[in-house]
Amino acid sequence: MSMRREAFVAHVQERGLYETVEEVDRVARVVLALLGAHLVGSVRAELASRLPETYALILLNPLQVAEPLSPERFVRATAAWIEGATEKTALWDIGAVLSTAAAAAGDVLTREVLFQLPPGYDLLFGHPQPT
Repeated sequence: MSMRREAFVAHVQERGLYETVEEVDRVARVVLALLGAHLVGSVRAELASRLPETYALILLNPLQVAEPLSPERFVRATAAWIEGATEKTALWDIGAVLSTAAAAAGDVLTREVLFQLPPGYDLLFGHPQPT
């Protein structure tokens, strides 16, 4: 079952301490578009099914990347796509969005998502994995 848009936005807004829904929408769109470029097959489809339709479509129609981005490059790319962002603020934005996506996904699907990503994304999702 997908998370309702209002719940998703409220969750991101609370975690990111955003003042407006527009801020939430701006960062969620960028982060999910970049994330979608790294996920394939049923994992991307299943994660999309847990998100509100607006954000699911973004995940399913991602930005194109030539190669998987390391977590550090993901942060830099996010900062480049969000007007006025720095790497520090982008890291904050990523954490707010990806931790909300992880909450919508649940533990099993979040582990499957992390399996498709380069090492280190677990911290961006707020789900540190044992080493």
